[in-house]
This record gives sequence, structure tokens and C-alpha cells, in this order.
Amino acid sequence: MKETAETVQPYWVNRMPMNPNDLTLVCDLVRRKSGIDLDSAKEYLVEARLTPLARKLGLASSADVIQKLKMRDAVVERDVVDAMTTNETSFFRDVTPFDALKKTVIPDLLVKRAAERRLSIWCAASSTGQEPYTIAMLLLENFPQLATWNLTFVASDLSRDVLKKAKAGKFSQLEINRGLPATMMVKYFRKQGLEWEIDAKLRNMIDFREVNLLETWPSMPPLDLVFIRNVLIYFTQDTKRQILGRIRQMLRPDAYLFLGVAETTMNIDDQFVRGQHEKSGCYQLKSLQKAA
Repeated sequence: MKETAETVQPYWVNRMPMNPNDLTLVCDLVRRKSGIDLDSAKEYLVEARLTPLARKLGLASSADVIQKLKMRDAVVERDVVDAMTTNETSFFRDVTPFDALKKTVIPDLLVKRAAERRLSIWCAASSTGQEPYTIAMLLLENFPQLATWNLTFVASDLSRDVLKKAKAGKFSQLEINRGLPATMMVKYFRKQGLEWEIDAKLRNMIDFREVNLLETWPSMPPLDLVFIRNVLIYFTQDTKRQILGRIRQMLRPDAYLFLGVAETTMNIDDQFVRGQHEKSGCYQLKSLQKAA
């Protein structure tokens, strides 16, 4: 039977409340595999994301997805965790972090790394790629001298689906309209059917990798700049403390860390101090200030 607007009903029509044990099963799986802290108040979110996942997997309902989880189906477990991650992003999101990069952070690092001519960057929650591509455009536009430097630029995410899109570098008109200046659209993108494809030189600057922040991290040189924005808000305090501690071990003493504007290291890791970049979510190691 061909589906029509009349035959395809929103999931909430005639919806039965989710079994509390099933909700706990999903929340525990997501917390164990990704660190994301869901709770019983997230029933609406869980159901809203499991229903389209069921269709994607060719299953009749979210109840069938739950049944697969009870059978410890590893593929479905991964798909459920992917479905529960939030991938909200846009080009030049929040603006102020990128102003800080352009005006202060990158100029400072260029001076301090001038002798070795090396720079290492990690975007630890890259989603569909807008954030790392924004940084890449900012570097090309404002710091052409980096073309002769040894640049390591890793962008990572938990979700294979969003990484696939990020690697492809193709965006809808709606995604392009969200934050991307027209001058950069013209300079760095070309229209391909209904999508905009980013220039290959930008794609080639970035090494996209699948990384679960709770598991083994990729081997990288000591880091000068880490973006891990709008991620910690989904974690428990213990998980935040663990992740910040691991990042701290990978940073060079004078490196920069950017969190989301609503995130903080306060009462989590006292080895970080907020930088002098208003509303940018920028932090540095406290030991740097002591040394100064």
C-alpha cells in the first residue's frame, strides 16, 4: 500500500505510554555507550527518535527496536545511541568564539609556534561538519602563512551518520543559510543540484574520525586548540570531570580550550581558568597564569 499523508500518522497519535523498564533500558544503554545522561523525563525524546529509527531499520514500531535491544543486537544498539545524540550545529555558531580565534587566539599561537611552525587542532564534537569547516575557512581567510606550516586538524564525533555527512561536505540551502556569510558561500562552495558542496581544499585540511569520548581517543600530537562545545551539558558531573581531565593531559601548557557558552569548568576541574575573551567559552590552564 502506498503511504499518503492520510495513512502515515505522527507517532504521538494513539500513542501508549512507554514501558518504564524499556525506557530505563534505553537510558542505561545510552549512558553506558556515550555518557549522555537521559532520564525518565526524556520519554518524549526517546519515543520521538526511536520511531523514525524503526522505519529506517524496516521495523514496525519502536517496540520492535526495544525488542532488538533486549536481544543485545550490537548494530541496533549503535543505531539507538546515534539516534539519541543531539546534532544541532551551524556555521559560525555563537560568533564570539570565532571572533576570539581571529583576533587573539590564532595570532597568539602563531607567535608562540613560529620557530617550530606546527599547529594541532581538535574539534571533539564536530557533528555534520559546520564547526570544523568554519575554523578551516577562518584560517584560510585570515592566516595564509599557515599554508606552509605543519597543520594537524582532527574533527571527530560519535555518530557514523553525521561523520559521513561531514566528510562529504555537502549542505542543504537551509544549512547554508544558518550563519554562513554570503561572501564565504560564493568563495568556498559550489551548487550541486539542491546542495552546496564545500571546496576540496577545505575538506582536505580536516581528518574526520569516529571517536567515542568515553572510549579510546585517537593518537594526536600535543594540542594547541580544542573545541568541545555544547557537549558536556549532556554528561554527568563525573563524566565531565573525566573528559576534562583527559583533555588537560593532551594540551600544551599554553593551549586554548573552547566550551559552549553555557558550559563551564567551574566546580569540575580547577586546573582551568576562563580566558580574557568575553562570552567565548575560552579557557586555558591555570598553570600558565602561575608561570606568567
